[in-house]
Amino acid sequence: MSILGLKKKQPKTFKVKVITMDAEMEFSCEVKWKGKDLFDLVCRTVGLRETWFFGLRYTVKDTYAWLKPEKRVLDQEVPKDSPITFHFLAKFFPEKVEEELVQEITQHLFFLQVKKQILDEEIFCSPEASVLLASYAVQAKYGDYDPNFHKPGFLAQDELLPKRVLMQYQMTPDMWEEKITAWYAEHRGIARDEAEMDYLKIAQDLEMYGVSYFSITQNKRDTDLQLGVDAQGLHIYSPNSKLNPNKSFPWSGIRNISYSEKEVTTFTIKPLDKKKDVFKFYSSQLRVNKLILQLCIGNHDLFMRRRKVDSIEVQQMKAQAKEEKARKKVERQILAREKQMREEAERAKEEMERRLFQLQDEARLANEALIRSEETADLLAEKAQIAEEEAKLLAHKAAEAEQERQRLEVTALKTKEEKRLMEQKMREAEQLAVKLVEQSERRSKEADHLKQDLTEAKDAERRAKQKLLEITKTTYPIIAAYSPPPPPPEGGDLAVESGSMQIDFKDSDMKRLSMEIERERLEYMEKSKHLQDQLKELKSEIESLKLEEQQQQAAVYSLRNDARGYPMEPPYMSHSNRNSAYMAQMAFFEEV
Repeated sequence: MSILGLKKKQPKTFKVKVITMDAEMEFSCEVKWKGKDLFDLVCRTVGLRETWFFGLRYTVKDTYAWLKPEKRVLDQEVPKDSPITFHFLAKFFPEKVEEELVQEITQHLFFLQVKKQILDEEIFCSPEASVLLASYAVQAKYGDYDPNFHKPGFLAQDELLPKRVLMQYQMTPDMWEEKITAWYAEHRGIARDEAEMDYLKIAQDLEMYGVSYFSITQNKRDTDLQLGVDAQGLHIYSPNSKLNPNKSFPWSGIRNISYSEKEVTTFTIKPLDKKKDVFKFYSSQLRVNKLILQLCIGNHDLFMRRRKVDSIEVQQMKAQAKEEKARKKVERQILAREKQMREEAERAKEEMERRLFQLQDEARLANEALIRSEETADLLAEKAQIAEEEAKLLAHKAAEAEQERQRLEVTALKTKEEKRLMEQKMREAEQLAVKLVEQSERRSKEADHLKQDLTEAKDAERRAKQKLLEITKTTYPIIAAYSPPPPPPEGGDLAVESGSMQIDFKDSDMKRLSMEIERERLEYMEKSKHLQDQLKELKSEIESLKLEEQQQQAAVYSLRNDARGYPMEPPYMSHSNRNSAYMAQMAFFEEV
């Protein structure tokens, strides 16, 4: 047998990649596996028990389809890529999330899917509701708000709001973050699963929540409409509006939905009320028709299931979920209590550390203050010692000043007494000077009389001598020629007789008179000299007294200034006028 004739072996497994809302998984599947086998493997891996809400979705050309559980995987229109990619998503949505979603993983997967649909604008959400939902999403992701940890800008990398909302208002990202943080701060104490459930409870009230939309036509004229399938029933919308349906058919009011595959696929909705018209619509795409039929059957089955008693499995799940929630609640309470205690302990520790630092600072400041106070005390002690020494010195100076003052007072008294005596001497000197002046004038007058008498006597003597000579020449010419004149008598008297005239003239009287005058002149000169000496002595005494008085006054003022602590100019001498009078008198005496 040739090698070319051998058939190529078929692989026994194929690769599958399953993408959930928060993870990616790869599996190696057997060729014979059906869709249910792969779906159960994913559910076991995820830990999901509420499997009836979910399915594996794949892309086919321009639409999508759900993996059928009863057919083999490879027999369906799945992509031929390796690995084959499936998206694990919620296929059906509950009417009331709080009552129907039991497991925490189920709530988390629904939360992630609904949040993505809102951000992708598959579900319309108003700006106010978007901000509130974003705050619950932040609470679920970051936990309780802590201003010390969640600084401004911590949401910069998170996608929390639809782009339509961001473009609708002229607000910066920081402003949006501020609004979201304001709501986020109010959710303190809410656990992650509670925050996700609160998110879903708000989202389930949105008009487009859980609705799958399909393009249909109402009649053969191709009137375009929108068909919406959700947990409540079927809804007919106009092409431009997906919020408010024109007509609704709740599952409780539908009797039958028929499906006919002819030239154009026809859906017929028959209401329970036979009085109401049957509604027909058309769809041209076979895959879309099958998808609509699957969603209608699945949502109707869940609708009927909700109105029945829960199965044993669901009851066990709810009981376990209730116990789990109670346990988690207790754990959260314990954790919250421990967290609170830890926060209180940390606050107490921070307070103790702050107090410790404060006490250390206070101790350091007190130590520095103590050192400064010791230095100040030493300085004050030194200053006190200096002040004490200065006080002693000042006391000594004050005593000396007091002694000097007393001495000066005594000296002043002496000076006053001396002044009084000097004034008395001055008055006596003035009186003496007046007497001397009067005596001088009298002596001058007597001298003038004596001079006049002397002049008259000299004139008389000259006339007498001349007359005597004349007589001598006439009477005794021969005697004078032949014999010398007789000597004069011893008494110096000269007597000349000529007939009846006789001249008696004595030289001794003239001499006596001259000697008297000379003596009186000498006495006058001596007295004048003596008076001048006395005047000079008196003047020198006055000058010395003035100088001594000035020195004493200067000393007194100097002591007063030292006692007062500031310099003071000595006053002018109070005896200046008196001294000028003394000087004038002295000048007068010198002149005399």
